[in-house]
Amino acid sequence: MNTFLVSARHEMLNTRRARTAHLLLFVFIGMVVASSVIGWVTNQTVTNVYEKVLADGLTTAPNPFTGVTPLYYARNAVIYVLLIGSLMAIVLGVQATLRDRKAATADLVLSRPTSSVTRLLGQFAGLGIVLAAVIGISFVTSWMIISLINGAPLGWGDTGRVAGFGVLSWMLLATFALLGMLTGLRSKQETTALLVPFVIWSAVAFVLPQIGTAARPVSLLNPVPAVSSTGGYFDVVSAITGPLSVTEQFKRASSIILQDTTVTGDAAPSVVVLIAFLVVMVALVITTPRARMRSALHE
Repeated sequence: MNTFLVSARHEMLNTRRARTAHLLLFVFIGMVVASSVIGWVTNQTVTNVYEKVLADGLTTAPNPFTGVTPLYYARNAVIYVLLIGSLMAIVLGVQATLRDRKAATADLVLSRPTSSVTRLLGQFAGLGIVLAAVIGISFVTSWMIISLINGAPLGWGDTGRVAGFGVLSWMLLATFALLGMLTGLRSKQETTALLVPFVIWSAVAFVLPQIGTAARPVSLLNPVPAVSSTGGYFDVVSAITGPLSVTEQFKRASSIILQDTTVTGDAAPSVVVLIAFLVVMVALVITTPRARMRSALHE
């Protein structure tokens, strides 16, 4: 069996055994599933209040939930993927490479005529399969809940959109998993390996979007992208920070795929940005020097 397959299998086995990974995986699955339930409860609560107000003759406006698409109940999952899923992926990525350095596994493997690129790609493949499994379980369960809410299975079109959202989610989580792998490879201390990617994630998810849009931090917790402020300064800054705000690009593409009426436009540019970030992170990880992979931690 070649190095790539062995590395991928070994990474999946280690992730299955890690208690921290289990906790993060269960929390992520639970929150994605809960997002559908929360959407349904919101619908029921608002509808009950509306019917009472309508019966009292206090309004003639239509029910705000009339005509919403079945995928409305999946829109909250966008923010859970961005917040919980990304942090989970970072932890998995850091653990993957730190584990090798702490146990001197990388030193042993690379003492033989083995390609470091193959080793790293194998580890990433293992993490990618784990992330795909978690996303698959989460979204299949969410699909079932949404079907129960609507009283019928989702059609092929809506099912394809849910699958497309799953692919986007995997690309985002894989990017942050690679970020965790990179800091795990290059950091001299375990605490630094965990702290640095969290700081980068915070900057990408909150600082960059706020600089380019002047949005309030709380608005960045919405599942839809922040609305850019108009003006000379913000037009220039947004043109620079917009493509770098990979999380906002994820929210835009996901909202369009899930047919959120508050977001218009084409998802293709945002998808291209997500793919570009993924490719760049893969390149940064696999170009890690062989000596760096074999270096010990300074604790």
